[in-house]
Amino acid sequence: MIQIKDTLISDEIITECFVCDLSRCKGECCIAGDSGAPVDENEKKTMEEVLPHVLPYMTPEGRRTVEALGAWVVDSYDRSPVTPLIEGKECAYLIKNDEGISLCAIEQAYNDGKIRFKKPISCHLYPIRLSPIMSYTALNYHRWEVCSDACTLGKKLGVPIYKFLKEPLTARFGKNWYAELELTAREYLKMRKK
Repeated sequence: MIQIKDTLISDEIITECFVCDLSRCKGECCIAGDSGAPVDENEKKTMEEVLPHVLPYMTPEGRRTVEALGAWVVDSYDRSPVTPLIEGKECAYLIKNDEGISLCAIEQAYNDGKIRFKKPISCHLYPIRLSPIMSYTALNYHRWEVCSDACTLGKKLGVPIYKFLKEPLTARFGKNWYAELELTAREYLKMRKK
């Protein structure tokens, strides 16, 4: 683990490569799994506030789900806030484009300038998962078979996870934090080559 300010970063975020390959996986991460995407405590109210602007982008099934359950729900396994699922399957905010690629209704509303919230940070940061450890926030690489194409493409292009996720990491932790991560990553990789 690498410490930057109040974060503990798994070295895999620096050493492993990853670039989403939506043409191959079709956004399976929004469909597979047994729980919704984690919702940060400070995102709950925002998700409730933006919901009226997001509803027009959603599928009828997704709309019915959030109208019945809410913008977010409490996960039955670990009691944390997550996005609701349609009948225990795909995310209620999932929509598909003409190529059958999964997209996010929240992000579409953001892209169209209807809201200022892009999507839950857990979705934006994937495959990084955040977890509290005492007074620190741990950043860990979540490996999942549905992302094997992303690992392959990332290796082919030579893009480590932290570079692929520069935008959401900067949004979550700030420009100075990300600049320190870049510097730390360069030094860490130099040391590993010795």
